[in-house]
Amino acid sequence: MKNIQRKTDDELVKAFMSGEEKCLQVLIDRHRNKIYSYILMMVKQHELAEDVFQDTFIKVINNLKRGKYIDNGRFPSWVMRIAHNLIIDFYRKQKNVKEVSNDATDYDLLNSKKFSESNIEDKMVYSQILTEVVELLDYLPDNQKEVVKLRHFMGLSFKEIAEETGVSINTALGRMRYALINMRAMVEEKNISLTV
Repeated sequence: MKNIQRKTDDELVKAFMSGEEKCLQVLIDRHRNKIYSYILMMVKQHELAEDVFQDTFIKVINNLKRGKYIDNGRFPSWVMRIAHNLIIDFYRKQKNVKEVSNDATDYDLLNSKKFSESNIEDKMVYSQILTEVVELLDYLPDNQKEVVKLRHFMGLSFKEIAEETGVSINTALGRMRYALINMRAMVEEKNISLTV
């Protein structure tokens, strides 16, 4: 029998759906950093990111138990989409909570960009852009993907990246440069718009 750590995501999902509960923990551990980093990047608050992360995997479990996962080899992207939707739901709820009466002040509160509809829309568009960028990472060579994640998700300097990966700073910079070139080419090829 294959070691549980060596199973593919889809093999782990099937095993979980057939009752092997420990397979879910392997999936969570395998993708924790990527998903948590994405959520934290979006909400910018550790406690909120932890809540969204937990809610994401509660929804993942419920959807798996209902058979709503399609075996397409893209488990991390599916989980990211669930997290993305929960973040959007959070911002929608926040928008509804922050109602203000214009009658209570001498100046026009509602004429502020802070309260404009486009602000929430901009966040949703930005969130969609980040989701697409994260999905593009999957197509990069592993060494380029690693540098992008360490730099943009973990916030490491190029010196720290070089130490972490055991390469020179110039090599780390070169990998980042090629990652950006490759991602730009993919954006053009797939005709993705990355502007808010």
